[in-house]
Amino acid sequence: MKTRISYLPIFALGCASLLAGAANAQQVIEPDERTTLAAGFLDPEVAAWNLERTANIAPPEGFLNDEATFRPAVFMEQMRAARAAAEAAREAGEEPEPFSPAFSPLALASTDFAFDGDRIYMGNYHGFLTFDVSSGEPEHIGTVVCPGGQNDVSVYGDLLFMSVEANRARLDCGPGGVQGAVSEERFRGIRIFDISDIANPVQVGAVQTCRGSHTHTIVPDPDDEGVIYIYNSGTSGVRPTEELAICTDGQPEDNEETALYSIDVIKVPVAAPELSAIVNRPRIFGDTDTESIAALWRGGRAGVATQRTAQTNQCHDITVYPEYGLAAGACAGNGILLDISDPENPVRLDDIFDPDMAYWHSANFSNDASTLIFTDEWGGGVGARCTADSPSNWGANIITTLEDSQINGQAYFKLPTVQNATENCVAHNGSLVPVPGRDILAQSWYQGGLSLMDFTDPQNPFEIAYFDQGPVDGETLGVAGYWSAYWHNGRIYASDIARGFQAFRLLPSEHLSEAEIAAAESVIWGLNNPQTQQKIEWDDSPAVAQAYLDQLQRGDAIDGELAERIGTELDRWADDRARGRTLRRLARDLNAAAEEAEGLHADRMTALAGVLERAA
Repeated sequence: MKTRISYLPIFALGCASLLAGAANAQQVIEPDERTTLAAGFLDPEVAAWNLERTANIAPPEGFLNDEATFRPAVFMEQMRAARAAAEAAREAGEEPEPFSPAFSPLALASTDFAFDGDRIYMGNYHGFLTFDVSSGEPEHIGTVVCPGGQNDVSVYGDLLFMSVEANRARLDCGPGGVQGAVSEERFRGIRIFDISDIANPVQVGAVQTCRGSHTHTIVPDPDDEGVIYIYNSGTSGVRPTEELAICTDGQPEDNEETALYSIDVIKVPVAAPELSAIVNRPRIFGDTDTESIAALWRGGRAGVATQRTAQTNQCHDITVYPEYGLAAGACAGNGILLDISDPENPVRLDDIFDPDMAYWHSANFSNDASTLIFTDEWGGGVGARCTADSPSNWGANIITTLEDSQINGQAYFKLPTVQNATENCVAHNGSLVPVPGRDILAQSWYQGGLSLMDFTDPQNPFEIAYFDQGPVDGETLGVAGYWSAYWHNGRIYASDIARGFQAFRLLPSEHLSEAEIAAAESVIWGLNNPQTQQKIEWDDSPAVAQAYLDQLQRGDAIDGELAERIGTELDRWADDRARGRTLRRLARDLNAAAEEAEGLHADRMTALAGVLERAA
């Protein structure tokens, strides 16, 4: 299958692209209260709109140090000074001192989340932290020190899985690093912990991989509850064959066995995690007709006014949706769609390329899998990419639709405010907010803050809430802000790279009613790994019915007299006084109105009628 180029660049830097199937105007990006917030490491000025922060827990001792905040310009200056000192030493016939900063970049950075009921796990470059939210007041209850890179986490039963990519990571979780190009002490891959005793997690498995593990995704076996698979995405260099025998490097024209251009499929026997192993390294970027393993974007610029885009020899992140047998790969230079009905052998169904996407980073499906969002991590997360002169379609979300297993471009969405040059800002991790009848994404934007995007109409996404903090450093660009922002059991949880664990609740507004929030808060999950997307289902309730009614009234899509009758009966239902005959009559009237309506309005009328019929 050949890569489809779905967007055509306009011949002016900073202009929006023409998206296939939609005529989209340039998104308006303007300064607002978020633009000039005062800086502070743990006490910055904040701005909130339709969101309230309910918890703010700074990292514990050993994970908190402002000096460890990665400041790219300062780090580069230190490197230049070290090189100059080394050169002077060599000229003087002396042995130069190795460059050894007090903290490596992102040494104490908080990263991604995994959820298991009232227990929340937060990855960190230095290990992982555990929080308990059962009382409604989040409490830090555990810390594991285990340096290894961004240490993204996921959970399954009594097992916690951790992505390890750093070359300094040790098999024994020790902090001392690893010396030499080849070492038996080095670990890069998937760590597995037994967390049945949360006070004493124990590493019980470790799967070495050729490119380490930047991110990973759990895929349940549809036929065997005792087995799960892990799709592993490594993004760094290939290890020497001398260190791991299955690894060789190079481009496919020089080495057909290269560890590039594949992902790892790891099989995990849940009852025996120590037996976990790589069972496949599928060539999901290839072309079966030509037998090329490198059939997608090979990197570079597609045109004069376009981004320099990454080569598709890896996936940064893969989101699976087992309910539909699909996965979306954000794979550096392309977005791809996979069939995962056989999870051990994923097959690419389609792919998409966009000249304004520098690095395809992460993905989210809509609840019905008809819409698919990809994010662009332009600048790698360490650049100020939301400034006044940053193009609105670079470092943004790209919203696509799926039809007959084909990906079709619709629109861009970027944070609709201006951030300053000391704030790293670009589209990053998020998840759906479970409001029935709507598609809403809670999303992190690093130091751009937390934002909620309504993409119910994929051609017209818009912001409905935000929370932002001032920069961590008012003078120099420092890498901080929200790495991830996910909805879980009634709250949004965000991991701030430098400032730690935060929680938020939605507030009623012109964009979101009390009933819509109540309906979202009624969805309760146990296990929740955001990259393993679950289908959202709502129990029939007065709040769910009222949410649909609120949406119809907000859109002027329902007759006023019918809406009033429905509202009256919903009030009775809420008081346990519902009348079955009246509910059935209202459902019939709604279904009749739906026949005269179109699109989303008709869908909401039908959904509301269904709730009333079942309640009767």
